[in-house]
Amino acid sequence: MKLVLQFVLVGLFYATGALGECPSYTDYSATQHPPLSNGKYRIPSMRPPPECRTFSSPTIEAALHNITSYISDPDWRMLFANIFTNTLDTTVAWHDANETEPYTFLVTGDITAQWIRDSTNQILPYVPYAAMDDSIAALVMGLINMQAEELVGYPYGNAFQPPPRSGLYPTENGIAVDLLVEPPFDNSTVFEAKFELDSFASFFQISTAYWRATGDFQFMYNPSWGQAVSAILGAIEKLQEPTFNSKHLVNKPLVQYSRLTYTATETQFGGGMGNPVKYTGMAKTLFRPSDDASILPFLVPANAFLSVELNQLGFMLDSIGVYAELSGIAKTLSEEIRKGVFEHGTMLHPKYGRVFVYETDGYGSALVMDDANGPSLLGLPYMGFIAQNDPVYQSTRKMILSVEDNPWYFTGNYIHGIGSPHTGFQKVWPMAVAMRGLTSSDQVEVKECLDQLLATTSSLGLMHESVHVYRTLDYSRSWFAWCNSLASQFVVDAITRFPGII
Repeated sequence: MKLVLQFVLVGLFYATGALGECPSYTDYSATQHPPLSNGKYRIPSMRPPPECRTFSSPTIEAALHNITSYISDPDWRMLFANIFTNTLDTTVAWHDANETEPYTFLVTGDITAQWIRDSTNQILPYVPYAAMDDSIAALVMGLINMQAEELVGYPYGNAFQPPPRSGLYPTENGIAVDLLVEPPFDNSTVFEAKFELDSFASFFQISTAYWRATGDFQFMYNPSWGQAVSAILGAIEKLQEPTFNSKHLVNKPLVQYSRLTYTATETQFGGGMGNPVKYTGMAKTLFRPSDDASILPFLVPANAFLSVELNQLGFMLDSIGVYAELSGIAKTLSEEIRKGVFEHGTMLHPKYGRVFVYETDGYGSALVMDDANGPSLLGLPYMGFIAQNDPVYQSTRKMILSVEDNPWYFTGNYIHGIGSPHTGFQKVWPMAVAMRGLTSSDQVEVKECLDQLLATTSSLGLMHESVHVYRTLDYSRSWFAWCNSLASQFVVDAITRFPGII
């Protein structure tokens, strides 16, 4: 336990900059560090010194050495080293490696809080190595346990504070003010209470991904895990309900969020309930994975993701032979949601034919767009909802990758791709560029995506949240671990499918 405590303190001091020789990575990530690669872009080495890294794994270091041996481009070798290790190097704020019940708290990067969705995506590249490295297994299982505890405490939060036993202090959320949220939440444990449907799916995803990789289901012995699953399934059933009952009276909402603000994306319609819906089989959400408010409550890609992960959850429970009742509920919900997506989440577009829409309400309204944040329409094959060559997906893909037909697609002389209302006009998110590559079978398109990612780090050797399509130094967030992890997944996928591409 002494070793665990020592590690915790190193992670804490590194994150806060309290240890003199280990400055805050928020500052570190905004400045170049030697050595530089000897390629065209002179990519800097952005890994912190070994003594300042928040988690070390010889297995991951060996994997890094192996993967980079298949990359000939010196710029990409350096960039991949930076992004593949970024979550382990910089975001493990607390880890209790208890053999029977580990816990892990991952910060999202420059915001000292743990998002359910972000933390799952941050750690996914390391899950395949859990079966060969007990320390990685404990790290991943620790995240599952931590998320379960968080969701039992408040199922509708999207981001959480570190637990008191970690010794880390909660961070004040400067925008979580002037709120009316039901059920109420405690800001000392919940960093942000924006209900996002994909948080549920992300918790299921990391649970089933870890089990598939290792065969280990020890996390199920933690009472919080079963309680979290049961609470989530019950919440999904309530979220399927229409706004009005058979007597045309308002059904009591499960969750509400409204805020006194001048920013439209920071509050919800209908006194925090969201716009009205009819029953479709899909589940409502109040916010998107960008943390922006939804306009129409049935967010199609989030429902598609949830359908996939509910089915995976049912398969896991059946395979292990536990929680039979929960498994049955999960599989039923998966089918109902999937049916709802196809019956209500598509439309006949005058130019592209049958396409998936981004949001809908069951009344026939539809929002035609895509957002860079995952789950997205672009990422439907990545999440396992539909085949990459499916005609409806291909039509949707053409639409959302069009500057003429997706209002949030931007193009310039620096980068082109999908952006988000979260960062405004003419800013493209590199994670959308990576997702485009991950969902393409065209080597030329994949290479174009790789080239864009390499060229748009603003000479800082890491993936940003967003970058301006014309101004190379106009970016948001130099330290954004989710995108670093996703881009590293893309690189591994690309060099596997197209050897020698970089």
